[in-house]
Amino acid sequence: MPKQPSDNTEFAVSFKRFIDAMYAESAKVGSPFLDRLREHFGVEPTALPVIAEEFQRYDHPNLQVALDAYVKVDGRSSSLVGIAAQNKRFMALQLSDLFSSGGPYGRLSEGPVDYVNFRLADDAVLACVQFGMYLITAGDARLAAFVSGPPAQQMDPRARLRLEVVAARREDAEKMLRDITVLMRERNVYRGKIISFAPGEFGVQGLVRFHHLPTISRDGIILPPELFARIERHTVAFAEHTESLLAAGRSLKRGVLLYGPPGTGKTLTVMYLASRMPGRTVILTTGPGLGLIGSVAQFARDLAPSMVVVEDVDLIAQERGLPGVPAHPLLFELLNQMDGLADDRDVLFLLTTNRPDILEPALAARPGRVDLVAEMPLPDAEGRRRLLELYARGLTLEGVDLGRYVERTDGASPAYIKELLRKAALLAAIDGSKAVRDEHLEGAMEELAAGGELAKRIVGFGGSAYLPPAPSVGPMRPAGFPEMTGGFRRISG
Repeated sequence: MPKQPSDNTEFAVSFKRFIDAMYAESAKVGSPFLDRLREHFGVEPTALPVIAEEFQRYDHPNLQVALDAYVKVDGRSSSLVGIAAQNKRFMALQLSDLFSSGGPYGRLSEGPVDYVNFRLADDAVLACVQFGMYLITAGDARLAAFVSGPPAQQMDPRARLRLEVVAARREDAEKMLRDITVLMRERNVYRGKIISFAPGEFGVQGLVRFHHLPTISRDGIILPPELFARIERHTVAFAEHTESLLAAGRSLKRGVLLYGPPGTGKTLTVMYLASRMPGRTVILTTGPGLGLIGSVAQFARDLAPSMVVVEDVDLIAQERGLPGVPAHPLLFELLNQMDGLADDRDVLFLLTTNRPDILEPALAARPGRVDLVAEMPLPDAEGRRRLLELYARGLTLEGVDLGRYVERTDGASPAYIKELLRKAALLAAIDGSKAVRDEHLEGAMEELAAGGELAKRIVGFGGSAYLPPAPSVGPMRPAGFPEMTGGFRRISG
């Protein structure tokens, strides 16, 4: 009968010997994955240098297209293998873990490659490697590149996509990472697209969303000709002559502010300009995305030529010192980003607001921030006539004198006129009529006014939030705003 331990110390020593023996036995079994690496490199992989690079979550599709392009180069061959490990989707698995025959993941062996789908422009879907290793042969070089995506349940905003490269020669691993970075920049999936940032859950920076804007024709924008020409000159024509401007030593960065009452065509003009400058990356920034100005500006630099659209800029750019309104930190970030762009970067900031009276004057106080300010006015009689004709297209009018409605819509916005014709078409359909008649337009006007003055302002009839000051008051506009005539005064009610 074996002798029993005489005290706790003797028991601890015996237990340690038992554990050491068990570990030695498990080490003899080895790791199938490690054996695969030994076969690939021809040497012991645990002694090879590992170079790692981390990327933002939204760069996952860019990394995938770069890896796909890298392994397809003539003279290279590759195989992609997966890893079988416990709870790998919920833990930060790294390449050093694959070099171990034990550890918290147990014995590692080959398994299926893990993918995650990313939705790109035009509803295309790209399957990106979430956990997998590329075994690459490039001439006499042997490399292994391990991709590990952010764990599925990782809510840490610092969590990143990780690419680790191991090679017999350190310079081979470093060169591969440089090549991958270049390919990511050249083949960026966001370049030339219309995108926005979508902040993730619990404040984690989420992915980038793709958008499709309708194509707006030139005759779909009803603005005073001089104003429209000025906006096009500073955006479309500017973009067409960037080489000449650079040759002359002129800066390409610029900013445009469109202001006016709701419904006067600011957003429609943005969509028109986007369609007139194909190939330009358009970054839409509004709502929660306003908190990501720094990331938006970095995208704009990397994907130039680009256009950053900041709608309702007054939400983040209120004038410093207004009673009861503290300076908003996003204002400073926006100003710094606009001011810090390199002169040779073709980046256009396009800002819109309904409330120019509370905007920070510094937005336009210096060149390179906002250097064109354009008021989007309520349409005059000629403009209202053109709008009525535009939005009546496709309708059969019976006994309707549009000239009479030109007078009756004095003070209406383009949005109001569009809704007037839509509601008239609806009333005609309800009546079973194939034509829109006067009673349908009359009924539409009554419905649009049914909620009183507030309802009329909401749909864009007499809803201006500011008016030019009386001549005796003198200019009250924020100092520094160029090309802005008159000033602004608040109106009560």
